[in-house]
Amino acid sequence: MDIDTLILGAGAAGLFCAAHAGPGVLVVDHARAAGEKIRISGGGRCNFTNLHCGPGNFLSQNPHFAKSALSRYGPQDFLSLLARHRIPWHEKTLGQLFCDDKATAIVAMLLDEAARAGAQLWLQTQVGDIGHDGTRFRVTLDREGQRVTVAARNLVLATGGKSIPRMGATGLAYRIAADFGLAVTDTRPALVPFTFADDRFAPLAGVALPVRLSLGKTAFDEAMLFTHRGLSGPAVLQISSFWREGEAIRADLLPGTDGFATLRAARAGAGKRALTTVLAQLLPARLVDHLAPTLPSGTIADQSDARLRALADNLHGWALRPTGTEGYRTAEVTLGGVATAGLDSGSMMARAVPGLYVIGEAVDVTGWLGGYNFQWAWASAHAAGGAIAARR
Repeated sequence: MDIDTLILGAGAAGLFCAAHAGPGVLVVDHARAAGEKIRISGGGRCNFTNLHCGPGNFLSQNPHFAKSALSRYGPQDFLSLLARHRIPWHEKTLGQLFCDDKATAIVAMLLDEAARAGAQLWLQTQVGDIGHDGTRFRVTLDREGQRVTVAARNLVLATGGKSIPRMGATGLAYRIAADFGLAVTDTRPALVPFTFADDRFAPLAGVALPVRLSLGKTAFDEAMLFTHRGLSGPAVLQISSFWREGEAIRADLLPGTDGFATLRAARAGAGKRALTTVLAQLLPARLVDHLAPTLPSGTIADQSDARLRALADNLHGWALRPTGTEGYRTAEVTLGGVATAGLDSGSMMARAVPGLYVIGEAVDVTGWLGGYNFQWAWASAHAAGGAIAARR
């Protein structure tokens, strides 16, 4: 079978690339349905982009690599596409955009766009041997019990990373890229909950509060959630992409306030109240119970300025040292991937292998939580698709 472009992966990046790469495109995926990660994302409503998306919202060994693709296809471009398909959306918080209805509307839109462009889609198809004969890529596919050899001028790696293996994630793109001589950076789970060696937070499971979570100079102001195994919530997922084993993070439990001034005011106005009672007005009661053994005893009137200042400092900088994360099982994305040094930032094509493209999560470009990774999928796929169409 002779085609122009073979795209491995029928997720966000793969389908979007198919819509822009011109005729003669075949998209293959081992799953039973296309866009499964889209379908489950955002609680089933898909946080498809972020209004504030820019290169500074991404982690990569080359922080400048994403600039080209993002500048040529931004959030407003994707919103224009949604408008053409009459898909309603809303902003939830911090520029995060979600579908008003189900995320399946995004999948249907992508499938429609790819079909309009003439792309074929083969699901439940396994990828076998991959080679290059000097002019074309030759890929063996196993479909419906039959082996098919496809010869393609272009090969696009859009199979994502290792996150959420129950949905079939395998890191296939990394192995193929390495076989063609492309470097792959170290990979690790990102946007993932923290775990601890003991069950210290089990009694707090379900408690959430706004915090400023920091690691060095990096900080996020969002919610933190206690779980039976450790910590989760938006702030935790964000900081997890920057965390390394053995490091301590700090939680400001009273973000945006002057804790010392607040405690002094409480002492002046309600000095006879127990310190824990005062703190329960500032923090969730179960969290105060958890902290109680480390707090000074007595009423708030019993506390000197020095004690109140020390307490405020602790509340503004509660040190936490996770022992690990939930891993790829629950990680929303994979940090790292195919090294950007081997890719052209304008086209996403491998510099040393003409016709080989790497897009989406498979690339060493990882976004923050909040729609950034989907925007990278759209932008990198648009760049590759446009480059493929222009090479005809």
